[in-house]
Amino acid sequence: MSSGIEIRAAHFPGRPPIDAYGNGGFRFADMSHRGSIFCLPSGVHGWDVVEGQALTMDLFKQVLAETRDIEFLLVGTGLSIRPLPAELKAALRAANVSSDPMSTGAAVRTYNVMLAESRAVAAALIAV
Repeated sequence: MSSGIEIRAAHFPGRPPIDAYGNGGFRFADMSHRGSIFCLPSGVHGWDVVEGQALTMDLFKQVLAETRDIEFLLVGTGLSIRPLPAELKAALRAANVSSDPMSTGAAVRTYNVMLAESRAVAAALIAV
């Protein structure tokens, strides 16, 4: 017998385009997610990051675990562009992954285009 509601990490096991963003979240695959997300080869995952938070290597562990299937990583850094940590860029470069920080809106649009072109793209998107 269950002892109550089980809370699990947010995960959608597909590669849908992002239909909308804003109001603190994203819409995709006829669903909505409040908060930031990773769009990876393994699916869409919740990402515990808020706008303005310092970007660290530790926050990108899940991306780094899937680099064999990623050629491009788009990082939506919120309303404004922020640089990625040098350590992260070096780790991605060593795995042959190009990375590009941009506003979240630009990252969503670019991700959708690259996904439609069947490119090996991933995105880390901070909710705005």
